[in-house]
Amino acid sequence: MLRIEGAAVPKIVVSLLLALVAFTAPRASGQDAPTGIPITIENNRFVPSEVKVQAGKPFVLVVTNKDAKSEEFESKELRIEKVIPAGKTASIRVRALKPGTYPFFGEFNSKTAQGRIVAE
Repeated sequence: MLRIEGAAVPKIVVSLLLALVAFTAPRASGQDAPTGIPITIENNRFVPSEVKVQAGKPFVLVVTNKDAKSEEFESKELRIEKVIPAGKTASIRVRALKPGTYPFFGEFNSKTAQGRIVAE
C-alpha cells in the first residue's frame, strides 16, 4: 500500500492511474496528423475530380455524399472500397503514396463518378 496524504492507496490503483495518464497524454512523436482532404459526391460526380497530395505522407479523404442515394468510393490501385450513404460523410485513411496517379470511381455510377489522386 502507498500512502497519499495519509490515505492508503492500493498499488494497482496507482498503476491504473499512471497508465491512464500515459495513454491520454498528447504524443510527441514528431509527426503531424494526416491531412484531411474534402471530396463531395454530388449529381453522381466527385468534386473535385482530381486531388493532389504530397507523396510519402498519409492523408485522410473526407467524403461527403450530397446525393439522394448511396455511392461507393472505390480504388483498385489503393485497395479501397467504402460505401458512403446518402447525406452522410465518411473518412477514409490512405497510406503514404509513391509519386504517381491513382484513379478512383463510384461503383454505383462508374460512368460519371470518376476521379484521381495525384501524389507529387
